Amino acid sequence: MASQPRSGPRIARVIGAVNIGSFRVSAMIAGLTESGEMIVLGSGHRAAQGIRRGYVTDMAAATYAVRDAIERAEKLAGTSVSSVWIGCSGAGLASRIDTVEIDIGGRRIEEEDIEHLLLAARDGLEPDGRMVLHAQPACYFLDGAAGVANPKGLHAERLGVDIHVMLADGAPMRNLTEAVQNAHLEVEAAVASPLATGLACLTAEERDLGVALVEFGAQVTNVSVYVGGMLVGLTAIPRGSADITDAIASAFGIRRFQAERLKCVHGSAIASPADHREMIPVLGPDEDRTGPPARGADDRNRIPRAELISVITGELDRLISEVGRALEAQGYTGGQPGRAGRQVVITGGGAELAGLADYAQAALGKPVRIGRPPALKGLPEAHGVPGFATLAGLVLYAAEDPIDIRAIGSRYQQVHRPAGIRLMLRVWTAMKEYF
Repeated sequence: MASQPRSGPRIARVIGAVNIGSFRVSAMIAGLTESGEMIVLGSGHRAAQGIRRGYVTDMAAATYAVRDAIERAEKLAGTSVSSVWIGCSGAGLASRIDTVEIDIGGRRIEEEDIEHLLLAARDGLEPDGRMVLHAQPACYFLDGAAGVANPKGLHAERLGVDIHVMLADGAPMRNLTEAVQNAHLEVEAAVASPLATGLACLTAEERDLGVALVEFGAQVTNVSVYVGGMLVGLTAIPRGSADITDAIASAFGIRRFQAERLKCVHGSAIASPADHREMIPVLGPDEDRTGPPARGADDRNRIPRAELISVITGELDRLISEVGRALEAQGYTGGQPGRAGRQVVITGGGAELAGLADYAQAALGKPVRIGRPPALKGLPEAHGVPGFATLAGLVLYAAEDPIDIRAIGSRYQQVHRPAGIRLMLRVWTAMKEYF
């Protein structure tokens, strides 16, 4: 729920989103116009507090960061929200595909058959003590023929569906949800960041052909694989761009904020012959220059850029090696029979490091591009970078509102609710438009 923005086109629906990362907490308020256009009304962010590697470690600090971020977005939007969609990148995310089939007997498939199939899938969910974040129909198949968007009206002996199930550890998810609720916000849904980010950074064709998505966050790197239009594998690596910052701080004996600035302003994933001749200042223009110099610095407290690049690439070597092993474990060798998918898309705040695409392409032996959020109307230039891809994906995901089989009840129990029929129509529409 939200109040109407004070100006601009008529907004039919207002969406609030909060992405709780280990480096920053960001918030966005977007509106869907009556014509279906999405407009970013306001967005804001602040440094994360009380979050470590995607887990809440200090409830009060995390709640304060969420409240501050959403208030910044509300101020710019000129409207308030009482409920939000939240992104989750930690909490032990895991992905699986459940396949369910029912007998049709060669007759024409009716609406009741599709609902019976989805109910069977819902009743067969086995989270094994974990929390189910999503349980969504990905694609239907008839007698073994896959890729059917709308089976109604077709004949088949057996009707099946692949259900994409996203799981998370219950306690960490409850902590994340409670941090948002303590900020006086209702949680519409918790969305696994690979799904939101994939919606923002990948085209439908890429998801269908096969693509690997690497979310290079501050303290967590999620490696997910899309094939046939759906997410089929996910590996979380507890390492990210903040580890590069820490390595720089340790190597030169400087503070984290100084190391972060060096990485962002002078850092690169690719070395050049000129790096040895270039001396870069450790201190910023407004910093106190009376403190001890950096380790290995000259009399003006400058270090060779080559040494900075060496530290960065040393950390990247370890991370990208783990990414490569994760892709191999998921079977993403780029040569699946009948699949053309070979591409890797890197996004997240760590993807803003200069030269990263070229470095990763050489290390992984696959084409690599940097994934950025789409050019949504009203999106500030500062938030159109890879570090805000998940946030943009959250509002896109909320607008799509994909069907979850846990929300589907028997049509005979919904005979007095016209929404029951519309719900099934949304299933078919989502299959056509989302995948």
